[in-house]
Formats: sequence, C-alpha cells, structure tokens
Amino acid sequence: MSGHSKWKTIQHKKGAADAKRGKLFSKFSKELLIAARSGGGDADANSTLRTIVQNARAANMPMDNIERAIKKGTGELEGGQLDEVVYEGYAEAGVGLVIKVLTDNKNRASAEIRHIFTKHGSSFAQQGAVSRAFQRKGKILVDAATVEEDDLMAVVLDAGAEDLQREDEQFEILCDPTQFTPVCQALEQAGIAMQNAEVSMISELQVPIADAAVARRVFRFIEALEDNEDVQNVYSNIEVDDAVLAQLEAG
Repeated sequence: MSGHSKWKTIQHKKGAADAKRGKLFSKFSKELLIAARSGGGDADANSTLRTIVQNARAANMPMDNIERAIKKGTGELEGGQLDEVVYEGYAEAGVGLVIKVLTDNKNRASAEIRHIFTKHGSSFAQQGAVSRAFQRKGKILVDAATVEEDDLMAVVLDAGAEDLQREDEQFEILCDPTQFTPVCQALEQAGIAMQNAEVSMISELQVPIADAAVARRVFRFIEALEDNEDVQNVYSNIEVDDAVLAQLEAG
C-alpha cells in the first residue's frame, strides 16, 4: 500500500472522512452516474455499478441518493451530463500525481485544479508524462480481522488475482482490470466483505520521502485536490516509511 493510502487510513481513523461525508456522497453520486450511463442501471448486470453501490452503502450513503444518481445516469432523471478529465503533475520532491475529475464544467474544473497546483508551487505536466509510469489495476481492500490470510489467498488467486499483501489492519488485493469483476464476485460468493473495491492507478516505481515536513506538504497538496468537489481520485507514487507516518500522525 502506498504512503498516500496509509495516510488516508490514518486520516479516516481521526474522523476526517466523517467531516467530509457530504463531499464523499457527491463523489459517489458521480461515479454511480457514469457507471449507470456506460453499463446500465441494473446492478446485477453491471458489475462496476454493483461495486460502487457497495462502496457507497459501506460509507452510509442513503439509498435514495444512490437510486437518484443511477436514474440520472440512465436518463430517467435530468442532470446526467458529466465529462471525465485527467490532469497530471508533480508535487514536491518529484512525487507524481494523476488526478481523475468528473465535472459538468471542464473550464471551471481546470481553473480550480490549476489554482490548487499554483498554490502548492506546482503546475500541470503534459498528458502522459506522469501516467505512463502508472498501471491500471483492480484494488480491493478486506478487513484483516474478518478472514484468515490463507483462506483469502485461496479465493482470490483462484479468481485471477495477481497479488495479496497485508498492510496493518487490511489485506490489499491487486489484479488486472479484466479480472476485477471475477475477483469481486469470488469474494461475494465466499461471503468475504470488501471494505473498498476500485480500478485504480498504481505506480511500481515509488518516490521515497524520508523527511516528515516534506511528506506533510505533499499530503496537504493531495488533500487540497481531494477536497475539490469535481475530483474523484488522486493517484500518487509517494512512499513514506512507518517512522515518518508516526511523526505525521503525532502532528
């Protein structure tokens, strides 16, 4: 799990996720809309939609909100015009960032994201400059307290997963995007609950940061991007060790 992911876990434990619940629901609504628009509104037949619904319900998103977003995606309700845009750039110390945006106003989104970059002393990179070092991978998180590692490994490897690692209180499962649905389905059939499941962008070449002050500034940059209502995901290749994370957690 990257340093970025570990930091998000720490922030979640501190209650930051609850404070941003409204923005989280907005992000889920957009993901639901896009999934329903591309694959239909039947979660039983649309595995991507089904996974997003599961993630949204796990975050306590009301079912009314979920159904409204799906209906916008299928055209049953108005308000389903969204465009996907990807921005790339570098944070301090050469940390690469890939930002996925879903917006109903590309000009506004571009201006807002550019402002955040400028405020943190950075600028956009050319398309492909950062993302070429990332690979699309299915990433699934499972609570380590709910299943034995050997049992989990048997299920996911048989379903086509590439890797399984334990990171603190979670198991992280990685797979090729084409195997994402079979792995999720195998976990469902085995009765193993997923804490989160998504097709993510992962870099095999991490940028190690040993200075807590630098790491804090990079994470603040990432958090500022994630706070933007149009930003769905920020992928980074920052890597910090447990000692640096402990300093950050201590404040």
